[in-house]
Order: sequence, then structure tokens, then C-alpha cells
Amino acid sequence: MKKYIYSLALLLLCGSCSDFLDTLPHDALSPGTTWQTEDDAEKFLTGCYNSWIWGEGFFFLDCASDIGYNFHEEGSGYQPTGNGSLTAGAAVNFYSFTRIRRVLTFLENIENVPFANEAKKKDMIAQARIIRAYDYFKMNFWYGGVPIITLFKDGDEAKVPRNSEEEVKKYVYDEIDAAIADINDAPKSRGHVAKGTALALKMRSALYWGDYQRALDAATAIKALNQYELESDFAHVFTLAGRDSKEIILAVQHEKNLSDEWIVTVPNNGDGGWSSIVPTQNLVDLYEMSNGLPKEDPASGYDATHPFNNRDPRMAMTVLYPGQNWASSYNGILNTLEPTLPNGSKNPNYPASAANASKTGLTWAKYVAPIDQYDGDFYSTSTCYIVFRYAEVLLTIAEAKNELTGPSDQVYDALDEVRTRAGMPAVDKAKYATKDALRELIRRERSVELAGEGHRRADIVRWKDSAGKMVAETVLNKPLTRITGTINYSETNPGLRTVVDPTKTEQIEPRKFVKENRYLPFRQSDRDKNPLLDQNNGY
Repeated sequence: MKKYIYSLALLLLCGSCSDFLDTLPHDALSPGTTWQTEDDAEKFLTGCYNSWIWGEGFFFLDCASDIGYNFHEEGSGYQPTGNGSLTAGAAVNFYSFTRIRRVLTFLENIENVPFANEAKKKDMIAQARIIRAYDYFKMNFWYGGVPIITLFKDGDEAKVPRNSEEEVKKYVYDEIDAAIADINDAPKSRGHVAKGTALALKMRSALYWGDYQRALDAATAIKALNQYELESDFAHVFTLAGRDSKEIILAVQHEKNLSDEWIVTVPNNGDGGWSSIVPTQNLVDLYEMSNGLPKEDPASGYDATHPFNNRDPRMAMTVLYPGQNWASSYNGILNTLEPTLPNGSKNPNYPASAANASKTGLTWAKYVAPIDQYDGDFYSTSTCYIVFRYAEVLLTIAEAKNELTGPSDQVYDALDEVRTRAGMPAVDKAKYATKDALRELIRRERSVELAGEGHRRADIVRWKDSAGKMVAETVLNKPLTRITGTINYSETNPGLRTVVDPTKTEQIEPRKFVKENRYLPFRQSDRDKNPLLDQNNGY
């Protein structure tokens, strides 16, 4: 039977009807009475997993980039982070030591538990260290240096200056490497950390920090595990039926009616969703044409009047666009461009029709399609958002190897495996024969393959252009707009149904990005708790 990681911290830290907790005081768990058996340790390890990774947050994080938009701000900080109005009081917040404190408690007390199998104990410790390393990696990448805290006996241990970015990076690397040495090759069940996840964290952190050889080594080691492969159907990976795909290395686990996961923030108004987190036309513009040429190439066949026609098949499997077949819409055709439908009724999906209508006219198809998989209930779902998957491994091999040595069969093969799975042609080696040209392709491929999975903000701040500027300084310093046009209901080709006026767009919001926005600001409340926590420049 599969065992899932649910939101169990309250069960571990508060009263419960279980025999395990009924024997304990109702107001506290005493280390002297709870750290007795392997089962005790496993329960506390499960508590370390609780809310470790917020799966829906990957969509939100892309809203802090050019390919996503967050309309219902409500204090999450993604809208101001995306449009450049972020301040110490209004920005995405990743600064938290909640799980790190749980891990410290776990690592301290597991030493008191007798284990029949020492390897099991080492594996559990390794899982906890990966959880902690992930949190430090995330904080260090987004804030620069943060305090490395090794004791939480009282509040004074947290009142320490920031370690340098390099010091925290070394700490993360050391923790990952130590965990890899002791962790099991395969997870005990879906949702648990094992070697694949540990190597994936090693791979991603190294790539983000520009340590290409380390990233390449980790990605190659994941391949060598022979546990993962690309799903033949790109879209299937992101469905409820695809949760056991061999492409998935780690996903956040939820079970309907046993967790608080929902997907209501993603679907459009006409389907009963909120449209809080939506893709943008910037993302659509990144997809190649089906012939493998970027739309800017004069030979591509791109027609700005029909921008969704003859595109990379992943576009329609990632983004719900106007004119697409969508059963719940009028006449089975999605219309987000016109305020009134052909029958004279108000269009619920027109951006200005309702607060819950997508302001970009686009909706994520990932995890949403097919809509009937949720039976109309978007509030309690078994959606399992993916943290690491094998396509990222192949794209990391391509990027890291190209940055190290330039074009090679290893780079082309990795890209071709991702592209051809989706129905795209293999890389034109004559066109992409130099490191610079291939870099451009790799970045585009990564952007469209991993869209909606939370990578774009990190990519555009770590990638530099030929002048040494962050890519974010270009793509985030222009207004966010949506297309305007009409739907031709008599057209049978979804790509041709949308008739766009290329000369007219509507502004959604102004946007800006300055160099200081590379790092996020610390909240004032965190600086009040730790007076030694220096603020990042520009805030």
C-alpha cells in the first residue's frame, strides 16, 4: 500500500486520538517519553516533511517572472515581485526557519533511539538533511547570505549575523553530499526523499549557482540510477492519472479529502476557478513553430494574426489559449477575447467580465487539463505538484555541458530526447553549431519545457546576456500586455480560430526590474526578531 506524506505536523505536535499520542501529556511532547522507538522517529521525520514544499508555489513563483501573472495579490508578494514594486513589506517571502528547527530537533533526538538496522537510521537522517539543505538553498539563492543556525534552545541562537553567500552555499553542498552517501537508492514510497531527489537538489543548486561541472556530475548520476525516464505523453505527467510516472523524481503528495491541497487558483472563471495565477503572452511568444524555427525567423511561417497556429505542441498542453477546444466553454471553444458570446450572453472568461477571469486571457493547462478529472471540485484535490522530474535532468546536462565545452553529441542528444518526446524536430546542428547559438536554444527549450514549474525567475536572474546584464533586466522592464481580437467559431482549426489585431494590445500592468531586485528584501518583522539581520541593498 502506498504511504503518502500528508500535513501531519499538527498530529505530531498536538493532541490526537492515536494510541501513540494518547499516552502523552496533552499540552506537550516530552523528549523523554516520545523518542523511544523507530516508529517515534518516523513520525517526527514525517513532521519534518510537513509543508516542506508548497506545490502551488511553483506556479506562483513563475508569476514573479515574465511568463506568469498573479492577479489576486492578497499579501502573497508575487505580484509586486513580478512587477518590480517590491518592498520590505510587499515581496515574496522565503525566509523561514520553521522546518530547519524541526530538522534540528529530529537530528538531536534520533541519536537517543535504538535502531535494529543502522542503515535505516542513516537513511532517515539523510532525508532530514536534504529537507534542511533545500530550505537553506532556497533562502541563500533568493536573499544571498543568511544565518546558519545550528541551535534553537531559545530565541538568542537565532539572533546572529548573516553568513556569507559562499559560506551558506558550501554548507548546502556539504549537507547534500553527506546525505547522498547514506540515503537509500529508492524511496520507500512516493513522496519520500531518496538518492534521486538528493542528486536532483545537488544538480539544481549547482546549476543555479553556476557550478556547471557539479551540476553535470549530479545529472549524470541521476541517469545512472536507471530509475527515471521521459513519459511518452508530455501532458500525462501533469494529470492525476500520471502521478506514478517514471519521469517524476519527487512530487508533493496529496490525497483527496485528506489534505488541504486545491487547484482552484488556476482554472478560469467559467470553470469555477479564480485565475489567480496565469501564464502570459510572453510565454506563448517563446514557443517555436512546429517546424522547429523561432517565430522571429522569417522562414518560420509565423502569422501574428494567428499567433497560436502551428506552434510547438507543448504550447497547447501547457497553456489554454483562446480558440482552443474546451468542452465547458460556449460551443466547446474557449473565448477570452470578446465580452459577449454569440448567443448574446456575457462571456464569463473575458478579462474585464469578472475578478476571477484571467487578466491575460490565458490559463495554465498543466495540472488543469482535462478539467473533468476533478469532477468539479477544485478545493480538495489529490493534485501532486512536481518538484523534480527527469526532463530537468536532461536540460541540465545540455546547459551545463554546453557551458563547459560547447556543442557536443551529449548536448544535442539530451535536447533531442526532450524535444522529440513532445513532437518537435531534432536540433538543427548546422543552425546551432556554436556555444552562443546553442545557449540561446537551450534557454528557450528550458523555458517552455519547464513553464509553470517555478524555474523562470531563477533562470532570468542567473542568465546573462552578451553584455553581462541579467536577462531579467530586459524581459521584466517592459509592460505586461495581452492580445486583442475575435474568435471565428466556424473555423475548425483551433490555431486559426483566434484572429488577432497585431497592432493593438491592452496593458495589464507596468513592470520594472533593477539590479537590486536580484535579491529579495527581508521582512521588517524578521529583522525585529533578529536585530543583526542586515537588509539587502535597495530596500
